Amino acid sequence: MATRNIVQQQNGGEAIPGGLKQKKMAAEGRNRRALGDIGNLATTRVVNTKPLPQVSRPVTRSFGAQLLANAQAAAAAGNNKVKQPPVAVKKPVQKKPTASKPKPSVKPEEVIVISPDSEELEAEKKEAANKKRASDISARKQAPTLTATLTARSKAVCGLSKKPKEEIVDIDAADVDNELAVVEYIEDMYKFYKLAESETRFHAYMDSQPEINGRMRAILIDWLVEVHNKFELSPETFYLTINIVDRFLSKKSTSRRELQLVGLGAMLIASKYEEIWAPEVNDFVCISDRAYTYQQVLTMEKRILGELEWYMTVPTPYVFLVRFIKASLPDSDVANMAYFLAELGMMNYETVTYCYSMIAASAVYAARCTLNKTNAWTETLKLHTGFSEPQLIDCAKLLVSFHAVPDQKLRAIQRKYSSPEKGVVALLPPAKSLLPASNIHNI
Repeated sequence: MATRNIVQQQNGGEAIPGGLKQKKMAAEGRNRRALGDIGNLATTRVVNTKPLPQVSRPVTRSFGAQLLANAQAAAAAGNNKVKQPPVAVKKPVQKKPTASKPKPSVKPEEVIVISPDSEELEAEKKEAANKKRASDISARKQAPTLTATLTARSKAVCGLSKKPKEEIVDIDAADVDNELAVVEYIEDMYKFYKLAESETRFHAYMDSQPEINGRMRAILIDWLVEVHNKFELSPETFYLTINIVDRFLSKKSTSRRELQLVGLGAMLIASKYEEIWAPEVNDFVCISDRAYTYQQVLTMEKRILGELEWYMTVPTPYVFLVRFIKASLPDSDVANMAYFLAELGMMNYETVTYCYSMIAASAVYAARCTLNKTNAWTETLKLHTGFSEPQLIDCAKLLVSFHAVPDQKLRAIQRKYSSPEKGVVALLPPAKSLLPASNIHNI
């Protein structure tokens, strides 16, 4: 089929063949300015029979008024009119004429970009929208919920909202330069002690003993306290002696006649383990009023070591007491009272159901209650002992009961801690907050 050229009408009414028009449009497309210049060409305006300069931006009302003002100022100035730049400027400021130069001059202003880029506008809009969205989300998060409101009211009723958070004290900060304090390893050591005490813990054994009872054991330990003071032995020796006695009695049935001999053998072993200059065997024979011979003491020593399989490295209440008293940030009275209550607990058989770390922690807690400290159990103590206050109540009440109602015949510990060297803590009244009402009336 034959093709025909489509003739289109231009604005001026001249017809141009289709092919020629396409070529012409392509040429114009190559020669045309960037899109940002479209519409920036305006027809020439005439004010007061004089053409205005060509501008490269769309004429708005404000810009047209500005151009008109510029043109009028230029016409008034005469032939010395300063030609304005082809871009938007601020309203020119005329200088006052002087005697030498009567003709005013207009100072050109800096170029002001009026039309910002469209991409920057979009970016600013998006940024503003994101900021608004983020502020809305944070406002919703900060808005109080029903659960938060009820929790706050409950705390306010219980008085917890006004209680400031207690800080945990670094009890080893002062011993950083002390090599004997082994600050780098102290926490690991006490973690090991906690594990080891559960492995070496003995069971309640008195029901399996046919001839002895708890009262006899208390009489033995009361006598061992006097022997310990007579020989001026270390506290570690005393606590290890009681540990050896209990571990041996939990494994071996013992007659009433040999019970004191078991105590002598246990203190002999503990002295060799802990002391630099341990008492000799003859010293123990003499202090027992020669109730046993030299050979009997050595034979009992061998029996005890055989039953315990020579395992003497055990954590006693003393190692826990030293650490827990330090965590209490105490004065000398708190330390003496804690040791006093701990020894009372070790003398009485009722405390064998508690582990050594709990006995030590309860002694510190009961000592602070006895001395009416402001906060009986702090966050620092809770951290280092591993026990909360409710966990210690039962054991602490038991220790305070031994203090409130002492045995009138077993007075060795009472005399020891009634001396001025020990702060006379045995003569202080017991903690009433840890005693039942019936015992308070009897004090």
